[in-house]
Amino acid sequence: MEHITLLLGIVIVTALVFDFTNGFHDTANAMATTISTGALKPKTAVAMSAALNLVGAFLSVEVAKTISGGIINEEGIRTEVIFAALVGAILWNLLTWLLGLPSSSSHALFGGLIGAAVMSAGWSSVNGSTVVSKVLIPAVAAPLVAGLAAMLATRLTYRISKQAGEQATSKGYRAGQIASAGLVSLAHGTNDAQKTMGIITLALVTGGVLAPGANPPVWVIVSAGCAIALGTYLGGWRIIRTMGKGLTDLAPPQGFAAQTSAATVILASSHLGFSLSTTQSCSGAVMGSGLGRKGGVVRWSTATRMFIAWGLTLPAAGLVGAGAEFLTQQGTWGIVLTGALLVAGSGVIWVLSRRRPVTIDNVNDLDDVHDEPAGVVTTAIAAVTPPPTGSAVAAAEDLKTTIAGPDAEPARPATV
Repeated sequence: MEHITLLLGIVIVTALVFDFTNGFHDTANAMATTISTGALKPKTAVAMSAALNLVGAFLSVEVAKTISGGIINEEGIRTEVIFAALVGAILWNLLTWLLGLPSSSSHALFGGLIGAAVMSAGWSSVNGSTVVSKVLIPAVAAPLVAGLAAMLATRLTYRISKQAGEQATSKGYRAGQIASAGLVSLAHGTNDAQKTMGIITLALVTGGVLAPGANPPVWVIVSAGCAIALGTYLGGWRIIRTMGKGLTDLAPPQGFAAQTSAATVILASSHLGFSLSTTQSCSGAVMGSGLGRKGGVVRWSTATRMFIAWGLTLPAAGLVGAGAEFLTQQGTWGIVLTGALLVAGSGVIWVLSRRRPVTIDNVNDLDDVHDEPAGVVTTAIAAVTPPPTGSAVAAAEDLKTTIAGPDAEPARPATV
């Protein structure tokens, strides 16, 4: 067994940086609906999510095995390939975070890895059957399954509680949201934290530190779990705002249904070793819950931008990863230049984000979100469909608030 070289050490650190960006990029998956409905305060929500992400990282290694020994052939792959793949994944994560788009960190990593591997060793280095069966098919199926499950669950929850008023049931649903959000965070740790474990394990294999097919060492599991937990705690407030407010207006019953459905899909996929996107699962569940409530509205203009980002993630990260690998093939100066471009690109994105910052203090502000039209179809549906049982009183109270003026105390502070 060889010692860890300087290059391998840089790759491991870069992988943990990606894991960190994965954490704050995907905080919205677990906590956006909980924050938007007022079930938890923002800082409490992200702290809870961070702790459960860390716990989830220790529950399974099936997804890590898929990445470390499934997507690409380990033989003939250099350590520089892993570095180039991470560059593509990190830059795409940061760009979509800047735009507030809940894209897939998982697919960014896969795209970067595939692009760098193809540039290094050709298409034969990629296991096409594994990519199709454990990446592409779950990418299409996950949001559809989670969305359908959330829509049915939302309708069921409203039907069960139709005899009680919304005010009477909202407290119980907020408690349910907290539990389901914790389950999503736990599921996220079992799926997304393992992706970084897998990429570090793959780097250790290419560097001769581990034998092909080896499980992630304990120190890899611990470091990956801590990195994603820290990123989660800092909170990706831009994406939390989009998922919690930009796709649809959520009431506590909808948030509970969406999170429970998404958690079920994610945990099932982790058990089967499917490396699906938790972002796509949770986004699909949020849209499904919007469609499941009578009078609910899905803002398809926001959803369309999100779908475009999903479609671009694999090829865009792949192109950046391939370009980074081309540079690393030039020798030491190429590796240094690739690292410098990563740092410079990240710095530019951060500076741009400061122009219109989204923080814990304004994450639930509605002005920027509600300026966007809901879309012709959903607006028409909302106009002709009666609201759910129990919401008439709430609507009357909203009317009182409107008449009283914007400075009046809102009647339903925790219901979106």
